Amino acid sequence: MKNITSSEQVSSLLLHPSIAEQLFDHLPDIVFFIKDSSGRYLVVNQTLVERCEAQSKGQIIGLDAAEVLGEELGHRYIEQDNKVLKSKKPLIQHLELHNYQSQELGWCLTTKIPLTDNHGACTGLIGISQDLKLPDATNDLFSNIHAAVKYVEENLDKSPTITAMAKLANMSHYQLDRRMKLAYGLSAGKWLIKTRVSQASQLLIDTNHSVLDIAFAVGYSDQSAFTKQFKKTTGVSPLKFKKINQKK
Repeated sequence: MKNITSSEQVSSLLLHPSIAEQLFDHLPDIVFFIKDSSGRYLVVNQTLVERCEAQSKGQIIGLDAAEVLGEELGHRYIEQDNKVLKSKKPLIQHLELHNYQSQELGWCLTTKIPLTDNHGACTGLIGISQDLKLPDATNDLFSNIHAAVKYVEENLDKSPTITAMAKLANMSHYQLDRRMKLAYGLSAGKWLIKTRVSQASQLLIDTNHSVLDIAFAVGYSDQSAFTKQFKKTTGVSPLKFKKINQKK
């Protein structure tokens, strides 16, 4: 997906949002949005409305992420938007855990692309976040990597590696990556991060274990490395994530 550089193309998108809305309103596993140069929503689809527990699109249009999702959750997305807007560089298939006001936690791949005019000025951004789904367990693609996946899920505390996964699947790293992308939509490395952070998130919500103990439980050798990866993926520290979800 390329940057939109023509002012006519940008104007067409913004003057006729119903075209994009009609398409993305029928895709419940995709959040779609267009934002202006200040990071305020110009166009959203129905999926975002429902996940933010808004009554209509009109309640979101003109607001930024913090005003829609609250300061704690929205700050993460504002930082992300600002980085794209200032650098004019796209964010492509960024793996992240979304935490909506509807109390829905969901993994997705987010792409944000800057919109620029003919003079190179950034006029906003357009983006999608597509939900990740579980693979079809009856599919041959999944059966070929099942042993590796099961091993990781049952031995996170032992810091399983991509090399160990490839060996269990009897594949090269390249073959494993290809199969994982077909089955999960993720490379083996991103899937491993997702699995670790998912388990850590659940432990943060359901237990009173310390952050250090949770780091060890999901395969990190120290709290600092775990906290850095957790914040990169969720936008907040483990303790803040726990605090946010305990409020719900």
